Amino acid sequence: MGLFRRKTEMISESDALPGRDRPMALDDRHHVLGRSMKPPYPADSAEVLLGLGCFWGAERVFWQLDGIHVTSVGYAGGYTQHPTYEEVCSGRTGHTEVVQVVYDPQRLPLDALLARFWESHDPTQGMRQGNDTGTQYRSAVYTPAGQALQIAEASKRRYQVALTAAGLGTITTEIRCIPAYYYAEGYHQQYLAKNPAGYCNIGGVGVTCPGAASGAAQVPA
Repeated sequence: MGLFRRKTEMISESDALPGRDRPMALDDRHHVLGRSMKPPYPADSAEVLLGLGCFWGAERVFWQLDGIHVTSVGYAGGYTQHPTYEEVCSGRTGHTEVVQVVYDPQRLPLDALLARFWESHDPTQGMRQGNDTGTQYRSAVYTPAGQALQIAEASKRRYQVALTAAGLGTITTEIRCIPAYYYAEGYHQQYLAKNPAGYCNIGGVGVTCPGAASGAAQVPA
């Protein structure tokens, strides 16, 4: 019970693992889209980091959408520099597993992107997602400051109204400005494209996000 409690409680910065000064080596070519996962990105693109449980299935949700430039998976929201997957899973980094989404806001408005985010998981579960338990599975939206942050907060309010009407709970999603983002190890990137039968825990609660074009178009297979 004590171990379970520690995994679901955020660690303090003073108790977090220190990590390392340099990033791990990474082949930055996206396995599906063929583009570099690292900047520089197109001048007209935008970025958001989304945490919705295990990032293997979460990344696939977004690389399929029309208007996506590139995706990657990594760690954000905590304290440890350039952490390893094992360190994040220990609960001693403060990070959550996230998908970095670089997209064209003219083709895929942030509202529509966030609607897909809300509808693809249960944002009321706190420090877990389904059977995956721990601070690294918490729901999160990290956006640039300003209008994007306001759009995220408004989207959350709309979805809460819909969840309440459906008799469901209170959203626990963490929404704030983009923190430092650390790429996950190469074998995690586009995992389900490389391992089609791999574990995927993505699934929503069946409630549509109102007030946005939630049916973001998918790239034809």
